[in-house]
Amino acid sequence: CTANTMTTKDKDNKFILWFDEIGIEDVPLVGGKNASLGEMYQQLSSKGVRVPNGFAVTAAAYRHFIKEAGLMSGIKQVLKDVDPSDTRKLVEKGAAVRRMILNAEFPQDIVDAIRKNYAIMEEKYNKYVDVAVRSSATAEDLPDASFAGQQETYLNVVGAESLLECCRKCVASLFTNRAISYRVHKGFDHFSIALSICVQKMVRSDRASSGVTFTIDTESGFDNVVLITGSWGLGENIVGGKVNPDEFLVFKETLKDSKPIIHKKLGSKKWTMIYQPDALKPTLNVATEKMKRETFCVSDEDILTIARWSVIIEEHYTNKRGTYTPMDIEWAKDGRTQQLFIVQARPETVQSQKDKNCLITYHLKAEESDKKVLARGTSVGSTISCGKSRVLKGIAEMHDFKAGEVLITEMTDPDWEPIIKIAKAVVTNRGGRTCHAAIISRELGIPCIVGCSNATVTVPNGIDVTINCAEGEDGIVYDGTLPFEVEKHDLVDIPKLKTKLCMNLANPEIAFQKSFIPNSGVGLARMEFIVSNHIKCHPLALLEFDASGTGSYRNHKSDTLTTKELKKIYKLIKPYKTGADYFVEKLAQGVAMIAAAFYPKRVILRFSDFKTNEYASLLGGSAYEPEEDNPMLGWRGASRYYDPKYEKGFELECRAVKKVREVFGLTNLQVMIPFCRTVDEAEKVVAKMASCGLDRKNGLQIMGMCEIPSNVILAEEFLQILDGFSIGSNDLTQLVLGVDRNSEIIASLFDERNPAVKKVIKQVIDTCNQMNKYVGICGQGPSDYPDFAEFLIECGIQSISLNPDTIIKTMSWLADKEKTSKK
Repeated sequence: CTANTMTTKDKDNKFILWFDEIGIEDVPLVGGKNASLGEMYQQLSSKGVRVPNGFAVTAAAYRHFIKEAGLMSGIKQVLKDVDPSDTRKLVEKGAAVRRMILNAEFPQDIVDAIRKNYAIMEEKYNKYVDVAVRSSATAEDLPDASFAGQQETYLNVVGAESLLECCRKCVASLFTNRAISYRVHKGFDHFSIALSICVQKMVRSDRASSGVTFTIDTESGFDNVVLITGSWGLGENIVGGKVNPDEFLVFKETLKDSKPIIHKKLGSKKWTMIYQPDALKPTLNVATEKMKRETFCVSDEDILTIARWSVIIEEHYTNKRGTYTPMDIEWAKDGRTQQLFIVQARPETVQSQKDKNCLITYHLKAEESDKKVLARGTSVGSTISCGKSRVLKGIAEMHDFKAGEVLITEMTDPDWEPIIKIAKAVVTNRGGRTCHAAIISRELGIPCIVGCSNATVTVPNGIDVTINCAEGEDGIVYDGTLPFEVEKHDLVDIPKLKTKLCMNLANPEIAFQKSFIPNSGVGLARMEFIVSNHIKCHPLALLEFDASGTGSYRNHKSDTLTTKELKKIYKLIKPYKTGADYFVEKLAQGVAMIAAAFYPKRVILRFSDFKTNEYASLLGGSAYEPEEDNPMLGWRGASRYYDPKYEKGFELECRAVKKVREVFGLTNLQVMIPFCRTVDEAEKVVAKMASCGLDRKNGLQIMGMCEIPSNVILAEEFLQILDGFSIGSNDLTQLVLGVDRNSEIIASLFDERNPAVKKVIKQVIDTCNQMNKYVGICGQGPSDYPDFAEFLIECGIQSISLNPDTIIKTMSWLADKEKTSKK
């Protein structure tokens, strides 16, 4: 009897249903996990998505067992008036129920059914076929509640007797302490939920890698990326937070025709879970060998395959439900066959439930001098919280935890859920963005920092701490209670403007979050932040490391760099083949994060505009930079790009831009040349770009910063070469007025509203508009001075680019100005 011919009544009466007999509508019969596996096995195999075959021991079998063993009344009596906040009583009651179930025997008809169908699986694969045994509750994997990890999973189960024992343990795990607590917290009745069991052919990822995928950014809710995490070996280490995994982001919009892996982060991956021939303990965690820790656990080709499959799964469930349904997916690679598989998929339950029209932002208001960093890790969420630290060495100490404290521990698993529920924040030494601590913290809406390595050592117990997850990928634990503010904006009420308001951005890690602010793109993306904070090394120093020099820094000889610098550079560039590859990849990824966040809106990237003293502060930089008396007016911007002393560095910048546009498919990225003093310089830079393969194909536009009086005086000549100007009002004001903006003595003279500055700004706006060229402004003046913004609009400025935190405020009063002008 197949899924096409079997009636609902037929299914209701069966103890075993194979994946090809069930679909997503069968959640009441086989639980969320099994129903989803059956849905994908039947509907998506033809689209290339591989799902290992298996069968479900149904909810009917569970109810039959509970009834025949006479367990229901006893369970009800034990769980009567259970209070999850009383952790000692919860532990006692949970253990009592589990003992009742484990001491009971399966009815013979259930035993026979499981044996018979395991034998069928043996015929299909091999004698003593290895299977995974997972719980599949009838109330799990729902769009608004994941029930993540509430019941047990058993891997590398071999033989019918071991299978039967694991099935009984799965039933008992419906009443783990964390499952009882979670159901109470979510408002589910213990006895309205039944348990089905998933018996699925194992994927030999113990010989390769595995991981977790989300089809939405888990922190910001940005829905145009696929987040993939992975580690060596079986996947329980990632879900359980035992390892800091590799992390990848793939941009959905251009995935069909491009290879948009826009972010790659190497995790430490300290442990690898493998098989061992022991029926009582069939898996074992071993230390990951050094070479594997220093390389990504999955190839680019496999990353793209996982992403494409994830999009197919998301689209299928979205169509099935009739509403957008981002997915939480588990993948595994078989080390014997080298094939990828999807082993689980369920709806994402946090970001998909948020109101997209309500923008909430957190801002730390403390002075830099008051910020004492105690620990750093990967941020989960985008909020800030304060509380007393509570450092716990293990779950046995959970009774010491008090409501409102900040939990700091090695890692968490579902047994920690009762105290996570009452915590102000969670900090762990281990884990990534898809581990248990991260998932539960997101559901509860509390900040969480994972992968800190040593927070249990560096954060004292019982002190006031501030947990900051509001500033990008880095989560930081600060000493003391620091002030912060929360802003809420109803985006439905944001007015529409004639003038385009764009954004100034430097940090790729906040790009997804900031993309929800109403905007017309990015008027200025600063490359310097990516180089300083992500690359950290002078490009010419990186060029010292060619393919022959990466075996060890000790094997590399340099006339310019010290042994200490070589060692630091070697550590930085892992796992890339060369220093040049490292620079190009890291820069391309940082730029791509910004371009993807605002796609298909225009993003204007300014090429590097470090001054010589700033370049010298980069790792290895002092060996390549001269000492200048006035770096502000020295060797910076365009003058470096064609100079033999730096042009190799500029070539790396061009390679990165080319990759973003041509490999990632982000053709909304445009470029801008800063501090271009002469028309001849503009011609040289454009020619240099063309020699690197960056020309005006595929709609590339080359802008110039208008920040030097010569740019205004010779605007027509510059615009014969460039596609437009972005007015850099800070430098332009400085050079028109002859004022050093960093001098406190004459700071009062620095004012963009000075008549001389306004005159040259109006002149260049007029010239650009007359020549049908782009003209915008990327200084902060328009948000600081409403009258200056009004002046720009009257002059015909096409766009105003502001810092993100001033856009909504500026929009409101600009709308009032536009209304007034209409009257």
